[in-house]
Amino acid sequence: MKFELKKWHRNTPDDELIADLKNTAKKLNQDFVTRNQQDEFGKFDSSNMADRLGGWAKAHEKAGLNLARHQKNVRISDDELFHNLEEAWTRIGKQPTKSDMFPPLSKYSSGAYVGHFGTWMKGLEKFVTYINSEENASSEEAIKNLVAEPTTRHKTQRNINWRLRFIVMRHDNFKCKNCGRSPATNPTIVLHVDHIKAWANGGETILENLQTLCSKCNIGKSDLE
Repeated sequence: MKFELKKWHRNTPDDELIADLKNTAKKLNQDFVTRNQQDEFGKFDSSNMADRLGGWAKAHEKAGLNLARHQKNVRISDDELFHNLEEAWTRIGKQPTKSDMFPPLSKYSSGAYVGHFGTWMKGLEKFVTYINSEENASSEEAIKNLVAEPTTRHKTQRNINWRLRFIVMRHDNFKCKNCGRSPATNPTIVLHVDHIKAWANGGETILENLQTLCSKCNIGKSDLE
C-alpha cells in the first residue's frame, strides 16, 4: 500500500470546510460525524477541520450538526437501543432503514446506532443475535423440564416480554393471523401478540402458544373468551 500524506488545505475557506462536514453527515444520513467518518468519507480531514474551526464540537456547531446528542447516545445501553429498534420494526411491519429511524417512529436516530455499534448494519446484526438467543429459551422444548409455580400452576409468566413479542411477529411475517392485515401495507394497523390457549386456562407463554393479531381481531377474540 502506497504511503501518502494528507494535504493540509491550509488556505481552504472555513465555509468550504463546514460545507464538507455537512456533506459527510448527509452521506451518512446522520446529524453528527465522528472524526473517523470524516477522515474516511470527507474531502478534508478531521484534524484540519478541528484546528481551523476551533475544535470538533465547534465545527459541528458551525455546521448546524448535533455532536452533543451523539455523545449522549454513546452511553445508551444495548438493551435500550434493541428495544427501540424492535418497536420501530414492529410498527412498520418490516426491517427499518436508516431513513425510518426518526420520531415519532423511533426515539433514536440511526446515528445513535452508528455511534454505538460502529455501523447501522452492525447494529442490526447485534439485534438479530440478541433476538435469536431469546427464541431458543422460549420454546416448548426449553420449558418441558421446568416445574410449575404452585401459586399460578404455570411454568412461565403471563407477561410477554418485548423480545418474545418480536419473535412471534417475525414468525407470523408481521401479519394478523386472523385477517392477514399488516402495518407494512396499512400503517394504521397495530399488531399485538396473544395467547392461543388463554393463560387463564393453562396456556403457557411460549412460542408455540402465541400468535400475532391486529388490535381489532384481538378485541374480537377477547369478547368470545
